[in-house]
Amino acid sequence: MSKDQKNEREYQRETRLIHGKFHSPHWDYKDHMVPPMSSSAAYRLESAERGAQGFIEFANPQYDRHKEPPILIYDRLEEPSRSMLEDNLAEVEEGDCAVCFATGMAAISAALGVLLKTGDTLIAHHTLYGCTYSLLTRWLPRYGINVKMVDLKDPSILEKEIDKTARAIYLETPTNPTLELIDIGAVRHAVDKANAQREPSSRIFVVVDNTFATPYCQRPLVLGADVVCHSLTKNIGGFGTDMGGAWIGPSSLESDVLMYRKDFGAPLSSKSAWPPLVYGLPTLALRTRRQMETAMKVARFLEGHPAVASVRYPGLPSHPQHQLARKQMLDADGVFAPGIMLYFVLKGSPEEAREAGRKIMNHIASHALSLTLAVSLGNIRTLIEHPASMTHAPLPVAAQLEAGIDPGGIRISIGLEAPQDIMGDLEEAFSTVK
Repeated sequence: MSKDQKNEREYQRETRLIHGKFHSPHWDYKDHMVPPMSSSAAYRLESAERGAQGFIEFANPQYDRHKEPPILIYDRLEEPSRSMLEDNLAEVEEGDCAVCFATGMAAISAALGVLLKTGDTLIAHHTLYGCTYSLLTRWLPRYGINVKMVDLKDPSILEKEIDKTARAIYLETPTNPTLELIDIGAVRHAVDKANAQREPSSRIFVVVDNTFATPYCQRPLVLGADVVCHSLTKNIGGFGTDMGGAWIGPSSLESDVLMYRKDFGAPLSSKSAWPPLVYGLPTLALRTRRQMETAMKVARFLEGHPAVASVRYPGLPSHPQHQLARKQMLDADGVFAPGIMLYFVLKGSPEEAREAGRKIMNHIASHALSLTLAVSLGNIRTLIEHPASMTHAPLPVAAQLEAGIDPGGIRISIGLEAPQDIMGDLEEAFSTVK
């Protein structure tokens, strides 16, 4: 049987991550082992008629850009390297289609921008990445969109909060930075009950940020989400060299998302699409397995350390939602995949813990090799940061406490260093606050 006759799904997910789609209508690169990088902002047109036809076809649901070669006009509309990445992302997330953006925040903005309008309500979990919190509380209300921040761990709260104006539910799972888990299936059940009383035009959509888990560890669309968002800058990119974001969802929304990207001007550049296409996705499984092995060792080390009050890692039985993690954080073979992120809280009063965290961060910045004081995550390097004063600084102190973000909380994104080196650098840093 030739490759032309085979179905990609006959192969394991790890193989498909490396090779992507067998065929791409976006670019014929059958003689290349590595997809080429496009590097043209505009494209030559054979005739005025062809140019006109390209504009007619763009973001037109009557034309399937995933089956027929698109007419390339301008990078902001359609571009080969980015389009190949989009097809591969849709494949690994098991979604209809994907649209890539310049950053993860641009993807989140588009996901909500196409679903919400003035007078609508967004219901979001109360623990969110700092910039997402800022988007929801600073900008959406300016456009007359009501935002409710609630605890989505309790499905009964969601059912009570859904009213006739609700149009979208937004959540991260695991949450940033506290690694709380939201039962996506339970959210889906509550939304389905509400949608049963509505016309299709007013249905509620479930949007999940899957950046922490990645499609290797969790596939929210299979679990009941309508839309998934990613920061490609993080685990999928893997090397911390390029920024990017992705929206993955139903084909019914694709045209609106493409138009949103075009009009708001936030496409992923071809040069930034190429690394996750060529390096990021193909190595995702290999990197994640190694990082999870190290994450478990470091989590157990932290759990037994006298300077640490508590540790959050979905792989630990002590995690409050460990059983939920075992249900929905699974790789393609059904093997438990708790991810690469850790969150731990230092002992002491809030003031003591914050001061201890400051000393530890400064010591690591000056003395550690295996730990890097930096924001972002999902890198081959182990990154450590203090969320309350860094990534989640946009949240007022009261909002931080309500979201469970402790003043002494520290977030670690595990890299590929030897686990004994990571634990050794942590031990040395902890010794500065004894």
